[in-house]
Amino acid sequence: MKVSTRVHYGLRAMTELARSFGAGRLVSISEIARSEDLPLAYLEQLVGELRRAGLVEGTRGVRGGYRLARPPAAITVGDVYRVLEGEVAPVECTAEDYLPGACGREQVCLSRSIWDRVQHAILSVLDSTTLEDLLNTDARRAAAAHFVPLEALSSTSSEYAHA
Repeated sequence: MKVSTRVHYGLRAMTELARSFGAGRLVSISEIARSEDLPLAYLEQLVGELRRAGLVEGTRGVRGGYRLARPPAAITVGDVYRVLEGEVAPVECTAEDYLPGACGREQVCLSRSIWDRVQHAILSVLDSTTLEDLLNTDARRAAAAHFVPLEALSSTSSEYAHA
């Protein structure tokens, strides 16, 4: 399964809004576009869809901008995915609107069970991962980049102690 540009860019925009959620400030689309290196016109379309779906709130005017409609812990990646892409269905027979018997191979198909499992695994990850989870993952990664093991400190300090 390949994630569309719509979902990828939309999720990046949502994580930017999640970063500013605690501060209570509005974020302009141009600010999101700049910080995430996304095309402004395309981002305007995506944020409009997210707003109409109730995931984002907007305020017009000079000091206007956007913010999440709910806390980052209350918005899942699955919510964003469904708004921008629709349902997760790796093959036609796993779609919500699939009519049993619509496929002539249904009775003899040996691959449907794997696609059902793939769909459930994807949904499990998307629906159990919140924007807050993504922020926490990012914070841990940033902290790990600056992590210096104690062994490195003790060997460095002993080198200087003997110099």
